[in-house]
Amino acid sequence: MQRSELEHIIRASGDIARDDEIVIIGSQSILGQFPDAPMRLLASMEADVYPNHRPELANEVDGAIGEGSSFHELHGYYAQGVGPETAVLPSGWKDRLVVVKNENTNGIAGLCLEVHDLAISKFVAGRSKDFEFIRELIRHEMVRKEIMLTRLSGAELQDAERSRISSKIETMFSN
Repeated sequence: MQRSELEHIIRASGDIARDDEIVIIGSQSILGQFPDAPMRLLASMEADVYPNHRPELANEVDGAIGEGSSFHELHGYYAQGVGPETAVLPSGWKDRLVVVKNENTNGIAGLCLEVHDLAISKFVAGRSKDFEFIRELIRHEMVRKEIMLTRLSGAELQDAERSRISSKIETMFSN
């Protein structure tokens, strides 16, 4: 997905939900902070989104421009309507959101996760594709270990899970 495609999803999602702010929490939120992110970080053709003021309308967004919709068939990318609870994020993440708002979004603000918050959510999800994404972030020096560990300490996790993720962070940065 390219930045212009994310902007299109922001615009369309805002119009559907009648909300002037759309939160992007999946991997494509990288396009907020890094509009020209490396191609390997942009492989997904879906953006996980929810209307900030009307999160209950995420299903409407998904139905209108989600996977298999005419929007998806026409453009080759789509929005996945999710809820605020979809990702486990560090405390204070809302204060660090990166705003994408321009003429391409028709004045609707896309609120993208800051890269370290995104990486923590990927560590918590723990799928192989999430670890590949994090490896690319590290390889391109887009995240710092110290910030990752600090953010991890502020995530609502069980101690065992926090310890497992902390070890994984240490390992990935040492390779």
